[in-house]
Amino acid sequence: MTTLSSLNFPVLIAHRGYKARYPENTLAAFEAALSSGAGMIELDITLSRDRVMVVIHDDTLDRTSNGKGTVSDYSISELQNLDAGSWFDNKFAGEKVPALTEVLEKVKQRAVVNIEIKSSAYEEAAPADAIENQVIALVRKMNLVDSVIISSFETRFLERIAALDPALALGVISNKPADESTVKILKNLGVYSWHAWHEILTTAQVELMHAANFKVFSFTVNEQEVFRGLTEMGIDGVFTDDGPTLATGS
Repeated sequence: MTTLSSLNFPVLIAHRGYKARYPENTLAAFEAALSSGAGMIELDITLSRDRVMVVIHDDTLDRTSNGKGTVSDYSISELQNLDAGSWFDNKFAGEKVPALTEVLEKVKQRAVVNIEIKSSAYEEAAPADAIENQVIALVRKMNLVDSVIISSFETRFLERIAALDPALALGVISNKPADESTVKILKNLGVYSWHAWHEILTTAQVELMHAANFKVFSFTVNEQEVFRGLTEMGIDGVFTDDGPTLATGS
């Protein structure tokens, strides 16, 4: 069983699964990442028309399936009738858009799962079945509190989750440099980690976050030179499309 406390740092985080060689955010991509030894996988969620949490990065279907239009205009059954693999390679024909439940059942605590909630899924009215409420309920039901990070660019999701269930590990995603005001925001949220675009990271920022007891993960890192530089900064992990290649350099 892999938990947050058992991770070895720096951890290679499989970005949308083994994205370089498999169709992203599919069960095939996640299984490949797990088989390669990834300590953590990252995925993206939004809601279907019938309010089911589905794993897909874009708000639209066009890039990563044979569907057209907005994800939220389709029911879960309609989404799962789409082909989410052939766009990548014909050998993946039949891969579907998975529900979050399916992915978590496949992982079965073989890795930590970083669940990114897409900002577009935010609902100001906060209905009872809002995506953040559903995530909390599912993680609790599956006993995955110690094996999940919930992250988002949209900090209002994290504020709500922290208020409802402070035991859950949260991550703030950012493409802007951090300073003391950033640390204050993270402390108020009680987050586990700060997820920063590698282009804006400096040693001083990593040290600032570590001094406040936050882990620092960086996205998206696919070059050995960039990975080495971040490692020298003391980074805790990187999101990567090809973990085995990044680890071995081949």
